Amino acid sequence: MEKPADEFTLYDLRVEVVRCRGEMVCNHQIGDYFELSGENLSLPAGQTFPIYPLASLLLLLPAKQRETHPNDWMTTDTEIACPDPHCGAIFRITRTGQTTFRHGEVTRVPLDA
Repeated sequence: MEKPADEFTLYDLRVEVVRCRGEMVCNHQIGDYFELSGENLSLPAGQTFPIYPLASLLLLLPAKQRETHPNDWMTTDTEIACPDPHCGAIFRITRTGQTTFRHGEVTRVPLDA
């Protein structure tokens, strides 16, 4: 019996501050961004990103990394407002590529469990 393939693919993401409605309160600027590949988040050298909008964005990222139906709002809606009601920042989540992972490299739970 052939062992099932243990590979899976996730989208790589870029989350960028793309515009502002009103004024920004948080310490991000238009053009600031971070990237996500698998579970690894990276920022450009010398750039910071405030934790409050990051906390709300993190909830969406695992779903954005996965294939979704073309009609699903998770596929079509790419812009997210800053969760601070006084901050007008708008973030865009863009799928930038794909990375393939192996099940055994990201978990200790066996496939046949």
